[in-house]
Amino acid sequence: MSKRMPRFAALTSSLLLAAGAALFGAGQASAAAQADFGYVALGDSYSSGLGAGGYDTASGDCKRTARAYPALWAAAHSPQTFSFTACSGARTGDVLANQLAPLNSGTDLVSITVGGNDAGFSDVMTTCVLQSESSCISRVNQAKAYVDSTLPGQLDQVYNAIDSRAPAAHVVVIGYPRFYKLAGTCTTGLTEGERSAINGAADHLNAAIAKRAADHGFTYASVVGAFTGHEICSGSAWLHSLNWLNVPESYHPTAAGHSGGYLPVLTNAA
Repeated sequence: MSKRMPRFAALTSSLLLAAGAALFGAGQASAAAQADFGYVALGDSYSSGLGAGGYDTASGDCKRTARAYPALWAAAHSPQTFSFTACSGARTGDVLANQLAPLNSGTDLVSITVGGNDAGFSDVMTTCVLQSESSCISRVNQAKAYVDSTLPGQLDQVYNAIDSRAPAAHVVVIGYPRFYKLAGTCTTGLTEGERSAINGAADHLNAAIAKRAADHGFTYASVVGAFTGHEICSGSAWLHSLNWLNVPESYHPTAAGHSGGYLPVLTNAA
């Protein structure tokens, strides 16, 4: 169970209470209290929006963009305060060191994607693209072992820090998509076995993140279903394949992946 009911359920309840209280002269105070809503978006490149384009130059290497799902959610729902500290390349330690300052006792909603960089996402993909299938699968298995042995403790540190700084917040921990549609023709340069192993690693990572989120009373939100039919090789991909002209954006969601994939998932969970 999450620590707080989803935002829209809470909002509906508050509005109903306010409507009833209005009969006795207390409605304005309830409505004013509900208007004070704070949202903080934490995490890595999947939250900052790397791959979606239109980057805010002030964010530097963090590559934050108004096309990223946190900014889209904030634009649609107009929270009174919105703090966007997610940063491309962030690991759990970076979130702890650099992203938590906006959290406080008045924070109502927190979203976060983190864990992929700790598990060696970039190195896994580099190995699979440049080396043999056996090397790829070996590197995937190494990453999965890290997810089993080390990542849970790192996630606990982040989740404990969020809980300590924003004890009343509804925290939505969002996972990662599977990268590839399997079977059929695909011109990625990777074998079916490599693509299957990479998808399996994403599932393994998501399962670990979901377990830690649940144990902290946070809401875990999967994007795997949202991206089904929009993986690389699908013909309607919401993920960049390898792009030698812009390598950092490779294997990240496009603007459509944020608006059509991540945004609805956050909206349903918030």
